[in-house]
This record gives sequence, C-alpha cells and structure tokens, in this order.
Amino acid sequence: VFKSDYQNATFEVKSGNEATIIPAFLKDSIRLIVSSRMLTHKEDTLFRRKGIAPKTSRFAIDGIALITQADNIDSNITVTEVISILNGTSTSGKALVFDNPGSSTLRYFMTLAKVDKLPSNGVYTLKNNNDVIKYVVENKNYIGVVGVNWLLANNAGMNSLLSKVKMMGVKNEVGKPGADNFYQPIQKNLIHGTYPLLRNVYIINCEPKDGLGTGFANWVMSQRGQLIVLRSGLGPHKMMPREFNLKNPN
Repeated sequence: VFKSDYQNATFEVKSGNEATIIPAFLKDSIRLIVSSRMLTHKEDTLFRRKGIAPKTSRFAIDGIALITQADNIDSNITVTEVISILNGTSTSGKALVFDNPGSSTLRYFMTLAKVDKLPSNGVYTLKNNNDVIKYVVENKNYIGVVGVNWLLANNAGMNSLLSKVKMMGVKNEVGKPGADNFYQPIQKNLIHGTYPLLRNVYIINCEPKDGLGTGFANWVMSQRGQLIVLRSGLGPHKMMPREFNLKNPN
C-alpha cells in the first residue's frame, strides 16, 4: 500500500528471524527494521557512538497464538501451565512447538518463563511456521506457537491445514489482565489487553538523516497507516477517530 501511495519510492524488503535481522541492522546492512522488541541499551549505544540516534515507534499490537488440533476437546490453557512446560516442571504431557531457534517468539516465551535454557523435553523448534502447523495437525498434545500476524496473512497452500487447527483460549496469572477468563487472540482482546500473550510491534529507524525510512515510519503512524493495521486484524498503536457526515433528510 505504501508503494502505491509513493510510486517513486524504491526499497528492498528482507525477511528473516530476529537472530539474523538484528545483527545485519547493527552492521548498517539494513537501515530500518520492524521488530517485536526495542533495542537493548548496548545496541542503542552502538548506534549513538556512530552519531546516529535510533528512532523507535510502536505502531501495532500483535498476539502470539497457541494452536491445537481442531478436534481437541482441551482447548484452553493457563499462562502458569505454559511456564511450567518451559521450565520443565509440567506433568500435563503437553509440549510446545516453535518456528525456529532464533525467532522472536521463542525469545518472548523464554523471557516470560525467566529461563535461559530450554528443557530437554517438552519444548521443540522446527524451521518455520508452516512446519509448526503441519506438526500440530499430525501430533496430538503438541501446541504450536505462532504470531497472530502470520495467521492473518494470506498463507497460500496452507488453508487445508489451517482448517484442521484452532486457537486456544489463554488465561493469565492471578492479578494480571486477562486472569478472569480464557481469552483468544482476536482483535478485540488485543486492543483491550485481555489476551495475555501480547507483544508490541516497533519500527526502528537508524537512518543517519531523514530519508525513505523516516517517510515510511511516519506513514505507518499516520491515520491511513493505523487504519491498515486495524483492518489487518492486529491492534493499532492508537485508535483513530472516525468522522461521519450526517445530512438532514429534509
């Protein structure tokens, strides 16, 4: 959509996991990234020593969905149980399956459980989100972990498999938002903050001076950009007011 608004703009889009994109960003191979985390103090300092002040803007709220087989009777899980799987103390027989070892999704869950190392059983990583869905379809008691943004994308060739899985309801720990019920990562729950497994999505711009990256960041934060985020099914950074023209019928 940005390209259609600014037809003379030329840029290259590179995709990858956090473990590959962040290092390239720090080496100036990439000037702007979309990330589910902010720069660390060390990373920020690295840019500032070069005379570059990173500009970080949150533009969307994403959720991390837990996926199970569509015919699974047990379609709810608590954050406490998820943490127990991650730290190796679970006795439920359930297991978590992630897209790849370098993904931001896995980092999010390790931070949630406050673990630096994964248990030898109960947590597994594959190559990509497609593999996660296939694995869950073929293996009972395995819970797939994928971003809501990926589920909402047009995943050609995956529709038949996606019809065989469903999103689980998640209940938060006592005293936290979403602790009163089991919530699915639908847009309403992302916006209101009742779905427990939320993450912010940031644009981080490290151009030495204002350029195409700055223009794109401003566009995403504009009313048009935020409406596109809303229509995509994610939670926008801010809800834009809607204006109506009311005409007198007489």
